[in-house]
Amino acid sequence: MTPAHADVVRGSALTRNVSFLLTRASVVAAQRDNEALAPLGLKVRSFSVLGLALDDQPPTQREIAEFLRLDPSQVVALVDDLEQRGLLARETDPRDRRAKVVAATPAGSELYETARETVVDITAGVDEHEAETLRRALTKLAFEG
Repeated sequence: MTPAHADVVRGSALTRNVSFLLTRASVVAAQRDNEALAPLGLKVRSFSVLGLALDDQPPTQREIAEFLRLDPSQVVALVDDLEQRGLLARETDPRDRRAKVVAATPAGSELYETARETVVDITAGVDEHEAETLRRALTKLAFEG
């Protein structure tokens, strides 16, 4: 897209649609983060699964799928890959011995911390007040809406 064409597109009515802007910002952030995470052998989705697996109460695969809004089969593939790499382990759920939770291994925890420093902050270039307002609004939309 040429710079002149980009200016025309930025001025379209579509850019006044909040849903479109959220989707576009998400795509831009995911592309940047995937590029930043690639040297570590991660993508945004595997990074997200790893982060959830670090919780004090590790989630089940079903809980991960629901939280990330992914098909359970996608989560199985992500967990399988991370488990084969020694970054996650499936363990018995202390809340329900019939279920398994996904917990990060020490290697997974270490990689996550390295990756967390690598991920691009999409709010860079936005002042702190705007960034905090955006975080609060997105939290409401994502979890309370």
